[in-house]
Amino acid sequence: MRVAMIGTGYVGLVSGACFADFGHVVTCIDKDASKIERLEQGIMPIYEPGLDDLVADNVRDGRLFFAIDGAEAIRQADAVFIAVGTPSRRGDGYADLSYVYDAAKEIAGLIEGFTVIVTKSTVPVGTGDEIERIIRETRPDADFAVVSNPEFLREGAAINDFKRPDRVVVGIEDERARAPMTELYRPLNLNETPILFTGRRTSELTKYAANAFLAMKITFINEVADLCEKVGADVQQVAKGIGLDNRIGSKFLHAGPGYGGSCFPKDTLALVHTAEDAGAPLRLVETTVEVNAARKKAMAERVIAALGGDVAGKTVCLLGVAFKPNTDDMRDAPSLDVAPALIAAGATVQAFDPEAMEEARKLLPDVVFKAGPYDAVEGADVVVILTEWDQFRALDLKRVKALAKQAIMVDLRNVYRADDVRAMGFAYTSIGRA
Repeated sequence: MRVAMIGTGYVGLVSGACFADFGHVVTCIDKDASKIERLEQGIMPIYEPGLDDLVADNVRDGRLFFAIDGAEAIRQADAVFIAVGTPSRRGDGYADLSYVYDAAKEIAGLIEGFTVIVTKSTVPVGTGDEIERIIRETRPDADFAVVSNPEFLREGAAINDFKRPDRVVVGIEDERARAPMTELYRPLNLNETPILFTGRRTSELTKYAANAFLAMKITFINEVADLCEKVGADVQQVAKGIGLDNRIGSKFLHAGPGYGGSCFPKDTLALVHTAEDAGAPLRLVETTVEVNAARKKAMAERVIAALGGDVAGKTVCLLGVAFKPNTDDMRDAPSLDVAPALIAAGATVQAFDPEAMEEARKLLPDVVFKAGPYDAVEGADVVVILTEWDQFRALDLKRVKALAKQAIMVDLRNVYRADDVRAMGFAYTSIGRA
């Protein structure tokens, strides 16, 4: 099949490269000329393990192309995917759908013959209806079907998630779209991947409901962690104990500084507004949003407490600034709350992240970024593990102690065993453990 993918962000680029690897001919389209130029040179705009090789292989084999002007690709396409951003709208938190609707207008004037128009972007319930209205109004003679096909990709594991998904959800209102959507995902038949065909609005809501549930699960275990600290329990053992119940499962039960990233913060907020507007408020999700925002801000207080309640004139080392490992994504990362709060309290903050420092420098201009983890540790009064990158899991603690001004560690990801670190002479605090 011939596929046009509008948008080359996380979703569009990964989806386009994976569809090409399935054997389809894909053109990824973006109005950012510099991004397209870099992609044609093999330079990825994002860090995603394995993506550069996947793109290079499919470009070489003539299945993956990039374009600024996607007119020809859209005219020839059997399926056109909309994979543009839907950030939270400034001021009110609603999903900003302007890029989606602009793409719909562009598509309307270009499609030829029956074309499936697929919304891959995360959009509120009813967006597919509006896309259909826009296209019919712009081009009354167009022959098309609008489909919802939400993504369920984890940054850092996106390629595997696309090729070996738990499920594929496809929302259709026109039965003619069933066959081409089935053909697009036919390579997944070998893995017997469930493909759920449902109504378009149901599909749109499924994506939001999934993200909200996972965000609630993270927030739940974070609150349990706070209780564990008060009563002398161990949140990791509690999480293991409840996670062994297959009705609950062990995933997303890792206590930490709060969730961030490109999906959970904006999607939970958008779902809250959708529910309010529909007259069916989701109180659990509302509370999740509030608790998570407060938690990220409170992490700086933990660091300050570890230094006796005052960080004025002290140096804080942050190991990791991305919202999670294996990505350079800084969107809603806990570091964006922690670092400014420490600096406002009088601390000097120096940091290292394996992939996110280029973007972090723009967002955290007052942080001193270092070339490596031990450079960041040097002269620090406290070492804070903020992102659980693999290279931070096995630090040479003797070296850390020798380089740091004080042997104090605040482990916000529970990377280390408390007894091991304390045996090395560190004052050590973590999340949800005595």
